[in-house]
Amino acid sequence: MHPVWTKLVDAATIAERVQGAAARMRSDYGDDEVVLVGLLQGGLFFLSDLARALGGAVRLVTLTAQSYRGLESSGRVELSGLGTVNIRDRHVVVVDDIYDSGRTLYAVAEALCSLQPRSLAFACLLVKEAERVNPVEVKYGLFPVADRFVVGYGLDLDGLGRNLDSIWALEPGVSEQAAREQLLAQLLGRGK
Repeated sequence: MHPVWTKLVDAATIAERVQGAAARMRSDYGDDEVVLVGLLQGGLFFLSDLARALGGAVRLVTLTAQSYRGLESSGRVELSGLGTVNIRDRHVVVVDDIYDSGRTLYAVAEALCSLQPRSLAFACLLVKEAERVNPVEVKYGLFPVADRFVVGYGLDLDGLGRNLDSIWALEPGVSEQAAREQLLAQLLGRGK
């Protein structure tokens, strides 16, 4: 069987870039408290590693933002968890796994701006080379990637692959069924 997933970024390189982003943030915000708003579920691994690397006064908040079903975006962003967010007059950095169409980050920006933060910035593990429906500025983008479907380090295919420590890209033209089958084989230790 021909491999349908290609490793894009290994775990050591991810760790190095997360440390670099944390250093830049700490330089930008000094000793001020920073509220990291992690977007679940994909941003969980990045949020956790970034919070530890950032150090100092850090608060963690999570929101659920969902737009994907299988390999395709639904075009709609569903947000939940805003009722627990208190960011008034605080520095806020939204942490997400990937910036592609901009729909998710734009929806989050609109919702959070209404809560009057002192500042609002975005940190994304991956910045996809894609046409933006709703562009936002990603201040802390760790890796530019081609417009391909990716899994690993929080990114998933219908819940599978989040726990991979590296980032993998789906080869063009592969069916969703083949992608899922090879990903499952890889997770079960039968793939490379």
